[in-house]
Amino acid sequence: MATKVLVPRLGEGVDEVTVTKWLKRVGDSVKELEPLLEVNTDKVDTEIPAPASGVILKIEMQEGVVAKVGELLAVIGAVGESVSVSSAPVSSVKPSSVPVSAPQPATLNLQPANRDLGFISPVVAKMAAEHGVNLSQVAGTGLNGRITKNDVMNFVGSGQQRVVSSPQPQTLHVTPGTGTLDTVIKHTNIRKSIAEHMVMSKRTSPHVLTVMEADMSRVSKHRAANKEIFSRDGVNLTFTAYFMMAMVAGLKAYPIVNSSWSDEGVLVHKAVNLGMATSLGEDGLIVPVIKGADNLSLLAMARSVNDLATRARGRKLQPDEVKGGTFTLTNHGISGSLFAFPVINQPQCGILGVGMMQKRVIVVEDAIAIRPMVYLSFVFDHRILDGASADNFLMKVKETLESWA
Repeated sequence: MATKVLVPRLGEGVDEVTVTKWLKRVGDSVKELEPLLEVNTDKVDTEIPAPASGVILKIEMQEGVVAKVGELLAVIGAVGESVSVSSAPVSSVKPSSVPVSAPQPATLNLQPANRDLGFISPVVAKMAAEHGVNLSQVAGTGLNGRITKNDVMNFVGSGQQRVVSSPQPQTLHVTPGTGTLDTVIKHTNIRKSIAEHMVMSKRTSPHVLTVMEADMSRVSKHRAANKEIFSRDGVNLTFTAYFMMAMVAGLKAYPIVNSSWSDEGVLVHKAVNLGMATSLGEDGLIVPVIKGADNLSLLAMARSVNDLATRARGRKLQPDEVKGGTFTLTNHGISGSLFAFPVINQPQCGILGVGMMQKRVIVVEDAIAIRPMVYLSFVFDHRILDGASADNFLMKVKETLESWA
């Protein structure tokens, strides 16, 4: 009997997913619990396993389609088994007008360089960038000529001339008055998600920035004295762990900062769940969340920071691990930035930006001294906090770092 593959609920509040890549095609054999396809939600890629063994009889949702929890993705059954129309539930988003059949073998003819490639999945874009492939030269065998992972691999294996260029060159536009050609790079799902969230945030809350400078001498000495000890437990003691602990101290001292705005009033969260903005390189960024951060020791915090950062960059986070944050840290100093004006991660009250640590000349007890200094940029929702309350929080973060023992 045929088995339906439905969109599972991948986490609390996850109501829909985007199908990013099918790992099997119609007619392929599959074993129970074997990865069947990849979906994306909140910038997290997740593999969906096969619920049963058999053959892929039908693929209902093509790559790039948004599907809701409970909707039909595919049908698995025995070889030669027919798939009745009634096996597929009514869906307002599935491309029912497009017949599904086994994809044709990839052709290797060069395509026009200025053709519109349509949707390009993050996996395909990354693979093209790694191999220096100009996607305008790759023939797509997916739905409506879409380029798949196998198309790129076939192109690379063919040994044809490749052009090292931007990951997703699409169409060429002529700049008025100059005659120069500009390349338009299609947006990835991650970039679209980031853009929508950032614009929504700026429209939602009035952003205000306050900046303080912290002397990191005590933290630096503590880290130097304990880094080897932590490494014995398999933990890399980074400065990020100290910033997280200082944020916890600030949020405990001023709980109003650990909040969200609502029409009924300010919602002060009991749980302290710290988001940690993590760069994914050219693919954008993601914010994994350390739940219950107020209950962690420095060792446990450092271990959580290591784990989430590693799995974020390896695209191995679960959807629940990027949800539920109550406050966020962004360490923009990693790329050399001294201070910045971060955008609030809605619906949180604020975000703390940490600049690059730099030795600077300062005055200490009327004497000139050289200290490792860092700028702390706190952006807050002016509907919730005023300048004085925001500065109180930031001062607590600063004092925690400067008095570390």
